[in-house]
Amino acid sequence: MTSLTLSALSDIATLPLTAFDSASAEAATARQNQLTKPPGSLGRLEELAAFMAGWRGTDRPEIAKAQALVFAGNHGVCAQGVNPFPQEVTVQMVANFEAGGAAINQLCKASGADLGVVALDLDKPTQDFTTAPAMSEAEVLDAMARGAAAVDTSADILLLGEMGIGNSTIAAALALAVFGGEAIDWVGRGTGSDSDGMKHKADVITRGLALHAGTDAIGKLAALGGREQAAICGAVLAARAARIPVILDGYICTAAVAPLFAARPETLEHCQIAHMSAEPGHRKLAEGMGKTPLLDLGMALGEGSGAALALSVIRGALACHNGMATFAEAGVSDA
Repeated sequence: MTSLTLSALSDIATLPLTAFDSASAEAATARQNQLTKPPGSLGRLEELAAFMAGWRGTDRPEIAKAQALVFAGNHGVCAQGVNPFPQEVTVQMVANFEAGGAAINQLCKASGADLGVVALDLDKPTQDFTTAPAMSEAEVLDAMARGAAAVDTSADILLLGEMGIGNSTIAAALALAVFGGEAIDWVGRGTGSDSDGMKHKADVITRGLALHAGTDAIGKLAALGGREQAAICGAVLAARAARIPVILDGYICTAAVAPLFAARPETLEHCQIAHMSAEPGHRKLAEGMGKTPLLDLGMALGEGSGAALALSVIRGALACHNGMATFAEAGVSDA
């Protein structure tokens, strides 16, 4: 496990960042060009092999251990009626994860990932961001430290997911705060809101952003975010320090790290987005970060489900990279 020591949120802007190993990535690309296939014919799989090589520091990267983490939190903004489900569902779903009954449990088994669930003070929701900052700086730093501490530094890849009634509203608020536009552009159905519910969520978000206007990039996490969003940020930073590539699940995970991107875009260089969520704001969010999700399956479940599926794609990329014969090895003529 690892630790994240920050005395203030402003420290994130100057936090040392481990560098991508370009030599290993270039060696991986050179190998790709010698494998028994036309160069580039495996498309994104070839890019993923080089991505993994650069972050793991070897031209022949492997995934011996994959860690999946689901962070769960509750949100004071639910007092504004932004979600049709009660916050007790967060607690109940955490129990379901721990009992092995959720989609993420099955997908982690299928893709070969060790799942951990971290419940973050579910009996203590954040503040309603329409009336006050969601969290104090100390609360954000605590949640980030807990997220970092959950990261297994012996893992070769980290998958991140979340659970929290109301957190699609949090995601939309963070995305709007970082990338601008209108609240309705970032709002989706979440766990079942109808068109009137979406308009209501947009109004709540607009009021929240007006209250916290002028907040700096990383301060948006405290003003509008939740404990699970802060924990995701902490895990991302801890993984970067350990040179562990990260797979962000979907809309809510991507929005969670938007304040990190706003403060310092290169902080997310080791992150891939697993899938394009059915939540309408996710496409704009991914484009704003300059990232293309690996999958597009019309999913919007959360809980790391898309990340677990994307792991199988990355495993496939490395199986080809490491297991295929070169033209010389196979005795095949190389044009």
